[in-house]
Amino acid sequence: MKKRRKKKKNILRNILLLLLLAAAAVYIGGLFYYHSHFLKGTVIDRIDVSNMTVQDLVERVQDYSLRITERQSDGSPLEETIAGRDISLKYSSTEPLEEILKQQNSWLWFLASGESHETEELVTYDQQALEEQLLQLKGLQADSAVPPSDAHISEYTPENGFQIIPETEGNELDYDRTLEAVSSAVDRLEEQLDLVQEGCYHEPQITSDNEQLLAALKKLQSYADITITYRFGEHTEVLDGVTISTWVTVDDGFQVELDQEKVADYVATLRKKYDTIFRPRTFKTSYGPEITIDSGDYGWWMNYTQEAKELAEMIENGESGERTPVYYQTAASYDTPDYGTTYVEINLTAQHLFFYQDGKLILESDFVSGNSSRGYDTPAGVYGITYKQRNATLTGENYETPVSYWMPFNGNIGMHDANWRSSFGGNIYKTNGSHGCINLPPSVAKELYGYVEKGTPVICYHLAGTETAPEEEPDVETP
Repeated sequence: MKKRRKKKKNILRNILLLLLLAAAAVYIGGLFYYHSHFLKGTVIDRIDVSNMTVQDLVERVQDYSLRITERQSDGSPLEETIAGRDISLKYSSTEPLEEILKQQNSWLWFLASGESHETEELVTYDQQALEEQLLQLKGLQADSAVPPSDAHISEYTPENGFQIIPETEGNELDYDRTLEAVSSAVDRLEEQLDLVQEGCYHEPQITSDNEQLLAALKKLQSYADITITYRFGEHTEVLDGVTISTWVTVDDGFQVELDQEKVADYVATLRKKYDTIFRPRTFKTSYGPEITIDSGDYGWWMNYTQEAKELAEMIENGESGERTPVYYQTAASYDTPDYGTTYVEINLTAQHLFFYQDGKLILESDFVSGNSSRGYDTPAGVYGITYKQRNATLTGENYETPVSYWMPFNGNIGMHDANWRSSFGGNIYKTNGSHGCINLPPSVAKELYGYVEKGTPVICYHLAGTETAPEEEPDVETP
């Protein structure tokens, strides 16, 4: 029993001795190893040199190359290399490395107590050679470097209106940032560098989620969705996004501007196409022949300036709908003829008047017009009744005449009753006419007054061959 216990103690003693010898061997081995190798955690000039010898560092520099990952124009990766030998990369001296190695506490190698050290330009290279190598990168080549493009708003299309065209990254390198990143990698003897991760590329300034860009798109789309309809009788003019899209611009600050001049030009085309004032008209007389009347101020007359202003406001508010232009003056019909089928027809040659209502003859009468011998001829032309008034007093240089029914249509010239006359028609007007007005029998003036309204067309004309010659009355000065 005692022999067994003694034998067991001897085995434990031997195991312990072996462990101590092994630990001593490992320690001595580590001590010997770290006599020529840098301790774990040792950093020199920001380079981790753990477990490396000075010769390892020298060889590392001699065989050094930097693998650079780039981005091609289609987004795929590309790898290029800058070799240390191409930039004359080397240690200027190994003495500082050897001194650091000598000063480290190898006795405590197992505690991994490496330190950080800074030397002065221990690793050197040819800066000019590095820059020349840098210029060979694809992202700095004019034939392969594609600059980025900002997100922007497309041209208008009827199918899609306006849309945002997304930004593109391209693959154009920023030279200064690339030089800084590559120089830093070489200084650290790093073996790989990703230029995308380092932010070395020119980036688009405006992206698809830019708030101002989105606001501009919303405004443009509101314009593109507009439909404004003008109706001119049987004719229709539709203003929609196809046209309005050519009137808007977006400045560098994404402010959407509506071109007021183009709005005004559009209104001008409407005015030119549909205004009838001061234009010749063909008129079929009650006597049969058609004549052309090219004077008078009757007709559609658009207020061009005000209409352009209100149309622009409607567009800027994003409003759609039917629109009636702003007019200085309107006419009876948009269609030809613009004077419609209700009008007063005055044949100055025949001294005879007709009134038509909805195309039907309602009344007719002889009259006396302006005294031609004294230069008071009643002007021919198409006019509109300015207003009508009961019991008016007509005044001039040498007269003041009260009338019961006053219907002016051309300045101070109008139709009215003339109870001082005993006859009408014929050639009375030539020597005993008015100052330009149409003198009517009182009963006719009263009846006509009941039919006409403000704006009722009055068509005055001369027609050869329709003269009559009733008896003339004594000379009387009348308005």
